[in-house]
Amino acid sequence: MALKIIVSYDGTDNDRDALALGRLLAVPGAELALAYVRHSFGDTALEEKQAEELLAQGAASVGMPEMPRHVVVNPATSVGLTELAEREGADVIVFGSEYRTAPGTVKPGISAAKLLLGGPAAIAVAPSGMRSDPAPSVGTVGVIDEGDEAARETANSLAGALGAGVVEHGAGAVDLLVVGSRPEAPPGRVVLSASSDFAVEAATFPVLVIPRGVALSFA
Repeated sequence: MALKIIVSYDGTDNDRDALALGRLLAVPGAELALAYVRHSFGDTALEEKQAEELLAQGAASVGMPEMPRHVVVNPATSVGLTELAEREGADVIVFGSEYRTAPGTVKPGISAAKLLLGGPAAIAVAPSGMRSDPAPSVGTVGVIDEGDEAARETANSLAGALGAGVVEHGAGAVDLLVVGSRPEAPPGRVVLSASSDFAVEAATFPVLVIPRGVALSFA
């Protein structure tokens, strides 16, 4: 099945970073979509229209006006995205870093952090400022497998699609990091170990955290 990637998008610079990472991960044949979570249950028609226009602008900004777009209504962004991912069978949810994150560094925001504690899909987080590179390239993919062969398979598949090599995290400079979930994580769920959480927070490159036992194919 084709890889399905959902980008959490609200038009801010940080979510434009997320869109840049989504495009990088969306290998030929993958489906890239945008999602906006509305929290208000007030003027439904007006807010729905505004949300749809925002997503249309995001899709047009990267030359993909026909990109699938989803407006979700839920008081919690993380819950809304979880429900959408499960309904759509999404493989990856992509976030930008938290507001005011220093350029070139990664800081998962509240919604991303919640999904890193049991989310049903892989979670990708873009470093702040990634949007400024019109053609980001990946020469080396790092991997922290946490004893899960699925993480290594994912890293190898992604590296093959991007024409990159694979190294252990800490063995040299990398351009993107694939992280497996901790051994105690329920199968199919994302849960970071303390050491992997530190590695994510210290990253200066995009990070992709996969659910336990779920290998993603970028072929």
